[in-house]
Amino acid sequence: MSDGLRIRLDRTICDGFGICAKHAPGYFSLDDWGYASLIGDGTVPEKDRDAVMRALFDCPVHAIIYMGEHRPSGDGAAHPDVHESPEPDPKTNGSEAISEFVR
Repeated sequence: MSDGLRIRLDRTICDGFGICAKHAPGYFSLDDWGYASLIGDGTVPEKDRDAVMRALFDCPVHAIIYMGEHRPSGDGAAHPDVHESPEPDPKTNGSEAISEFVR
């Protein structure tokens, strides 16, 4: 069972549509020009998950980034369950093509 989720807002992508503040006003505020700011540290408790996920999915420019779930640990503190994908390691011989490009 998760203890909530974690999000981030990339303000450099935001185009000021304001949909996030409409769906989750407790987590997003709009400045005078309509651009969003994240309220708090991006931790979203389970009770607010649906509203924040709706904001994430409805953002037309995908400025809201899903960072993973918090899962309770044995020490009682929540720790994010985020794993980065490993970099691909293609095995090639000297002149073998990779994704239609030749080395």
